[in-house]
Amino acid sequence: MGKVEKISVALTPAMAKAMRAVVHSGEYASASEVMREALRAWETRRAARAHAAERLGEFWDEGVTSGAALDGDLAFASLRQKFAGR
Repeated sequence: MGKVEKISVALTPAMAKAMRAVVHSGEYASASEVMREALRAWETRRAARAHAAERLGEFWDEGVTSGAALDGDLAFASLRQKFAGR
């Protein structure tokens, strides 16, 4: 694992109980292992949110550059009329 830094965290009683339970069951070797996995999951979610925000910005830019907006009701009415005879 290499160099580590010891950090103290405060958990709710329910969180502490859950952590002790998974360590006691053998699912994790230590509380530190539980915390490292939780932080890896947090980092993954954070990166996914950043990517989603970036994609949303790209979609926004695409929409802005695509031209003026149309009234949805009028657009659908026009399409219904166009395809009504088919």
